[in-house]
Amino acid sequence: MKSELDKQDLRLLDLLQRHGRISSQDLSEKANMSSATCWRRVRALEEADVIQGYSAILDRQSIGLAVCAFAHVSIDRQYSRVVGNIAEKIRRRPEVLECYATTGDADFTLRVVTTDMDAYDRFLNEFLFKLDGIGQVRSSIALREIKQTTQLPLG
Repeated sequence: MKSELDKQDLRLLDLLQRHGRISSQDLSEKANMSSATCWRRVRALEEADVIQGYSAILDRQSIGLAVCAFAHVSIDRQYSRVVGNIAEKIRRRPEVLECYATTGDADFTLRVVTTDMDAYDRFLNEFLFKLDGIGQVRSSIALREIKQTTQLPLG
């Protein structure tokens, strides 16, 4: 769908990223289009999975998730069955907010949030280290957040 996006679509997406709770009326006014046209465009973007959902962005520390760690995971064997099994189990873990297959020293990089270091230690020992095929895990603990956003650069 990327090639089909025009300037109006990009404007709508930018507004929705910045103001997720904006009313349909305000959205159409800010995008300089009729309410009906705005609604049809947003609906088409949702149906094409350009807009995959809507959510509230929470302050993790305010709800007791004090630790943010990056786990750099290396896999012993690069068999597709092993990699697929590891990926599926990681997808199911609620404390894993993001997981990327990466190049370099690690095969996967995970962003993990937990209440404290003891909880992160339990995540490692009771889950990650027990997965078949895991070779090595290196952790980096975030000391403070400098930038965190969900807004994609639509420039």
